[in-house]
Amino acid sequence: MLGSKRQGVAVWLTSLKFARQLRRFGNVHYVSKKMKYVVFYCDQEKVEETIKKLQSFPFVRDVKPSMRPFIETEFQNAKPDKAKEYDYKMGI
Repeated sequence: MLGSKRQGVAVWLTSLKFARQLRRFGNVHYVSKKMKYVVFYCDQEKVEETIKKLQSFPFVRDVKPSMRPFIETEFQNAKPDKAKEYDYKMGI
């Protein structure tokens, strides 16, 4: 998994007692007890087959992949506003 591209997957569960079973699909990053979902990371090449496998389980309500790898994070006109830049220097 070192050096490979990773992608996040959010899985909503019927019960959190099944959250431990998701560790075999990737690295579990976060478990929400209140909203009963798990966020984990897996190889980007294996995301589609992992989602299909997860949807076949009876304890899984919904599965959504993260779109972060496909979103452009470098912005073209990212010049700060002169007034805001002055405020930042003042410590406001």
